Amino acid sequence: MSDVEKSGLISKVIGPKKRWRAYKARVKELPANHRAAVEAIERYAMHFVPTDGDSNASMFEDLADLFEQAAANGTPIREIVGEDPVDFVETFVQNYSEGGYVPPRARKQLTDAIARAEEDDGQAPR
Repeated sequence: MSDVEKSGLISKVIGPKKRWRAYKARVKELPANHRAAVEAIERYAMHFVPTDGDSNASMFEDLADLFEQAAANGTPIREIVGEDPVDFVETFVQNYSEGGYVPPRARKQLTDAIARAEEDDGQAPR
């Protein structure tokens, strides 16, 4: 794969680099537990087939908005993602993408990562 092809693929998955870097900078500023949850959701969301780079950039920016507001309000992670983080992410992503195949291992990784973030949040796992 040429550099041009790689660049096109990367843009399709994450959107324009400038927007991606701005998103990552915002996530970096979140409290550690919220940042861990966002990063887990991000990894899981990457399994979905992108509709286009702008849609994906908007999706990640909206995810950052959601967690920034939750952190500012002191909202626990579980109140954001609910009992089933897989369902939360799949529903969230449906607004931006046509979906894709998510391997069972990725589902478990997301669920485990949210549980760890929730523990850091001072909440008992459910």
